[in-house]
Amino acid sequence: MKIDLTETTSSKINAALVQARRDIGTPAIGMVLTLVIVTDEENAYDALKSANDASHEHPSRIIVAVRRVSRSPRSRRDARLDAELRVGADSGTGETVVLRLHGELVHHAQSVVLPLLLPDAPVVVWWPEGAPTDLAGDPLGALGQRRITDTYSSEDPIGALGARAEAYAPGDTDLAWTRITPWRSMLAAALDQQTVSVVSATVEGEDENPSCELLAMWLADRLDVPVTRTLSQGPGLTAVRLETKDGQIVLDRADGALATLCMPGQPDRSVALKRRETAELLAEELRRLDPDNTYEASLKFGVTRLETAPAPVAAAPAAEAPAATGGASADAPAAKPAAKSAAKKAAAKQ
Repeated sequence: MKIDLTETTSSKINAALVQARRDIGTPAIGMVLTLVIVTDEENAYDALKSANDASHEHPSRIIVAVRRVSRSPRSRRDARLDAELRVGADSGTGETVVLRLHGELVHHAQSVVLPLLLPDAPVVVWWPEGAPTDLAGDPLGALGQRRITDTYSSEDPIGALGARAEAYAPGDTDLAWTRITPWRSMLAAALDQQTVSVVSATVEGEDENPSCELLAMWLADRLDVPVTRTLSQGPGLTAVRLETKDGQIVLDRADGALATLCMPGQPDRSVALKRRETAELLAEELRRLDPDNTYEASLKFGVTRLETAPAPVAAAPAAEAPAATGGASADAPAAKPAAKSAAKKAAAKQ
């Protein structure tokens, strides 16, 4: 059942929800939490679809707060609330309320959302993108016990990680962290099978990928070893190499679906490390509503404390490359003194 309400209020929306439940024959509320999605019109559809899919595991009242951009001075002054209600088969396993905020109401979304929260149920606030710097200090974020962001959607993902660390409050989390849960589980299981200590580590992945940085910071914080961050073409996180005295422990995923785990003294094995959809990530985060202390420690470790591998040096032009006669390695060291001698002669002429 879908109900459209224009120029409405929170009390009218609540009354319409109660009536809709009676009309479809389910007056009881069987939802376990309220999920508040803060987004814009462009991203509302994808976010709502992911939330509806996640609601099959976590029946919830989904409130989508869509802030509409007002173009004229008059429309920016006028406050108006439009709502779309979905109950029954049209809203997954719970209820959906899509709020479209106009004018001055854009800056007071919490006053509209607060009366619509389920009583005596936890509240989770999710920003698919465009999250504020201080999540707990945001008026809508203050309503939630859990606050979910996704730094992968930021214009500067690595800078966003630093901002999240500075303004962290218990209950904050990020889908970039959720994406590496299978990697952390697999690496922890691999280390449980080895009796040697890790002396260093390397995390390989595409540039500007916050999940790679978070995994590197997690390894550095938990193992207390130097961790180097190297770049690859992706997709996403591609490999982790742990150096031990007995050899390397390597978890390599080149295709974004199937990974290979290599450990000293054991045969290589294939493990599933498929890149997951947003709905799966959101469902995982809704399973726990307590503060994630491991995420906090990894986030606050700091991206700047990671070691970065130098960029690969471009190959020399074909005309200047040494001949492939077996003497290339012997000729290469002599190139530097020759270059210095030429530079001295040029300086003397000047």
